Amino acid sequence: MIGIKIKCALAFVICASALQQVNAQVSETALAQTLLKQLHGCMHISAIQYKGTRQIKKYEFKQNHLQTDGAQWQILLNERPVVNHEVVDITAEFKLKEGRSYSTAPAVSFDFSEWSRKNYVMVPASMYNGNRYRSIGDGYNPAYTRDMYYNPRVPLTISNNPRLSVETDKASLVELQTGNAATPAMCFFSPAENKGFIVLATQQTKFGNSGFTIAENPKQDSCSFKISAPAVRKLAAGFGDFHDSGDQAPNWKAGDKMTLHLRLYVFDAKSIPDLLKKFMRIRKDLSGSNHPRNQLPMSQLLAAGTSICSNNFIKVPAGSYYKPENNDDFQLGWVSGMMNSYPMLALNNETERNRVAAELDFVVSKLQGKSGYFYGGIKADGELRPEKMHSDFPVVQAMVRKNCDALLLMMKHLMLFKAQGYGNMIKPEWETAAKRLAEAFAHTWKAHGEFGQYIAPETGEIAVFNSTAGAIAPAGLAIASDYFKQPEWLQVAKDAANFYYSRDVVGQGLTGGDCGDISMDANSESAFGFLESLMALYYYTADKAWLQKAEVQAALCATWTLSYDPVFPPNSQIGKLGCNMAGAVWASIQNKHAAPGICTSSGDYLFKLYRATGNTPYAALIRDIQHAQAEAVNMPPDHITTNNLVGSSMERIQPSDAEGKGSVGNFINTRNSWTETNGILMAMEIPGVYLQTDRDEIYVFDAVESRIVKRTREGLVISITNPTRYDANISIFAETTADSKKQLGYTAFLKWPKVEVKASATRLFLVSNNGKAVTQY
Repeated sequence: MIGIKIKCALAFVICASALQQVNAQVSETALAQTLLKQLHGCMHISAIQYKGTRQIKKYEFKQNHLQTDGAQWQILLNERPVVNHEVVDITAEFKLKEGRSYSTAPAVSFDFSEWSRKNYVMVPASMYNGNRYRSIGDGYNPAYTRDMYYNPRVPLTISNNPRLSVETDKASLVELQTGNAATPAMCFFSPAENKGFIVLATQQTKFGNSGFTIAENPKQDSCSFKISAPAVRKLAAGFGDFHDSGDQAPNWKAGDKMTLHLRLYVFDAKSIPDLLKKFMRIRKDLSGSNHPRNQLPMSQLLAAGTSICSNNFIKVPAGSYYKPENNDDFQLGWVSGMMNSYPMLALNNETERNRVAAELDFVVSKLQGKSGYFYGGIKADGELRPEKMHSDFPVVQAMVRKNCDALLLMMKHLMLFKAQGYGNMIKPEWETAAKRLAEAFAHTWKAHGEFGQYIAPETGEIAVFNSTAGAIAPAGLAIASDYFKQPEWLQVAKDAANFYYSRDVVGQGLTGGDCGDISMDANSESAFGFLESLMALYYYTADKAWLQKAEVQAALCATWTLSYDPVFPPNSQIGKLGCNMAGAVWASIQNKHAAPGICTSSGDYLFKLYRATGNTPYAALIRDIQHAQAEAVNMPPDHITTNNLVGSSMERIQPSDAEGKGSVGNFINTRNSWTETNGILMAMEIPGVYLQTDRDEIYVFDAVESRIVKRTREGLVISITNPTRYDANISIFAETTADSKKQLGYTAFLKWPKVEVKASATRLFLVSNNGKAVTQY
């Protein structure tokens, strides 16, 4: 680190007189400013005094000392270039040399004078495109207004979340804390300058979580990004509303000191995708590598989760099915119905296979409307469940997302029956229902050029337009096109995927609106669901353009995923268990919490993307997700999370205070079948150990340790160590580099050999050169 004595006489801006050439000698006192100059920015450092959460005084450092009423401050600023000219580490050490300072929070801000409201602003899992959209309601899942129905021009509409002003000539103020973000970072892309900006922060200082403030002036031509230690917000954001934060700035006495560590990036970027890809590459640079714990083998999670699901198969007046959640009513897709039946079919068990067939009979006979679309749910007594209704429009509506899930899962069920050798069990009614649903999607696309958010299954009309609720539809259509030999459906899938990619990902830097409990808010489920579609199109077309889009989409998915292991309150449930939660997936900008796993998917498309590109960050992302999911699983006697069934889990991993400060780090004592289902799916559809035999490349996903020991004439000898207290049955997927360039089918996991390693044991295995045989060595 290079010590810097502050000499600027103008409020610690350290503004350079002119932008220096990249290869020129850069003054040690102007590293950050040289970067910021490219975006017409300056850095300010201050000490802010509060009364409660109201700012009453702001003192700006003009040099390395600051005199305030009754206090003398000292700051030691260090700037260090990292790797290249576009990255600077900033460490600011604040010390109170003399006196006392009450309710004071030091802050570093980056202020931009030639700002544009067209800049794309992103705080991971909290703000996308500045959340600069129409907002409705003042609470969780607000009712839609009348003008949003049957209106093709309905604007993208979100819940009452922190946001930049959608109106022109109006100031904006967003107050967050690091616990609100999947990565403690603030980012923007400037299309006018073709530049990107990212500042990374650590989660905490000695005072707790730091604060993120974004303030835009009424003319919207200047903007400030401020990091304070700690967070001092007037209001904390809840689930579509706000409440008093209860934040407090600390009191300082002589000798007290605190260090704020940041990393600043300013870089060339021609588009929002450039910013997203850059973010994915650097999101762990300041926090460093996370430390996933090998606690629960995937085979143990599979056994416990499928046992719960099996015991939840019921027969009620409406029909026979696996209970979706904690009641007897059925919900199709989106977190439950036909999602949990797929892994039960994969068990290749006669009892479960017959149960899955009974559920398919029930779904196609009771839930499909005249248009071909399905209703979203049905009560145990047989009464249909309407969704997002308005009193002026009595025709029953259903989620587009649920119909996307239904098409994808119906096709996966059909393929799995055939792959297991039970194609003779497939009933014509099942295939007819799937064809009708695919045709309904194709008809809607041809009529409207989008799928909308809510539809009327009786008529097929779009009831609510806009959003990315149809993110998974291209995947289902691509599979159905191949299965039923309908090439026009593949064309619809390609056209729809290109539309969503261009309008939502490239144009807005977000996808959203496919959850039943949010408005059109940006969310993780649509992001991961759209990646499913892009990889499906790569599988069925072999066109690498889809891979390129998938890499951008994977970067968007990474913004929703905890990149580091947050510090939780030591007395919280997560704190007491010592859980490392990097990999937890945030829900939406409305539902401000993370969850164990992807809702609802194995995320095998990330593994497929890794395999197709060789880029390990995609493997690391799904491995993080897998290990965080296991941390939330209830495994008595020493890992209690839900106080419920063995193997159960629930949807709260809460780093934020959106539900109150007392909720941080505490689980909810219930269970959610969707979190159990995605754990089961990961155990099935992602290999425990992946190996490329001719490159000596190995990647471990399961909760075990594995390495290559030596090469023999017959193949590779690998060791697998099981450090957990459970016996493990580990799937091994081995292939040559040439084979890895071939697309991976949806039922490939059925052929992966499995090996057993006892708890706390190590075994050696010989993997044949072609990867098809694994034997004990």
